Amino acid sequence: MTDRKMPQPIIVFDLDGTLIDTASDLIDSLNHALAAEGLGLVDRAAIGAHVGMGGRAMIERVFMMSQRRIDKALVEQHNQVLVEHYAAGIPGNSRPYPGVLEAIERAREAGYIFAVCTNKPEGMAKRLIERLGLAELFGAIAGGDTFSFRKPDPRHLRETIVIAGGDMERALMVGDSRNDIDTAKAAGIPVVAVDFGYTDRHVREFEPSAVISHYDELTVGLIERLMKAARN
Repeated sequence: MTDRKMPQPIIVFDLDGTLIDTASDLIDSLNHALAAEGLGLVDRAAIGAHVGMGGRAMIERVFMMSQRRIDKALVEQHNQVLVEHYAAGIPGNSRPYPGVLEAIERAREAGYIFAVCTNKPEGMAKRLIERLGLAELFGAIAGGDTFSFRKPDPRHLRETIVIAGGDMERALMVGDSRNDIDTAKAAGIPVVAVDFGYTDRHVREFEPSAVISHYDELTVGLIERLMKAARN
């Protein structure tokens, strides 16, 4: 009879705005896609809070800022150009956030495993992580098209944990948006919110289990306290 491995404590990361800072590349692709519209270039100050909402939302935001009528067919056309330009340039200037790899290493030494749960398409997420040389860190990389459901549906997070071989009772989510926080809460999993990601409102408003401003704050002690509190 084959021995089944016991599930391990797990930390699940959102991708864009949480694990990796992809804003500059996504905004470059947005400007490329909208070049023909003559709207002028947008920068991170103008659109950065909306980067995590996806290409369509960014395009619609630029149209609104320019007081242009939002034509769904045109938005879809521009989004296709954005996606193709972005995918062709991966990884571009995207890099892990300061301290995140060190935080992962601390948790790994304490027996944790890791996964990524993102609404970015799975293939694109895997390509980014692989080209940054990080693929071996994660037991699962689940994208927005991996299942028939996606965040904020809690099944997206739960199934990611299952694929990675994680323990649902000893799991933690790390994210940068209301979407991540709502997903983790619905799954009954504690969630640490980073306050440097892509959101138009401060993550504290959504009542995560904890908020950090740098990955130096994601200590094993904090992780274990949050998991223990969630079980009680």
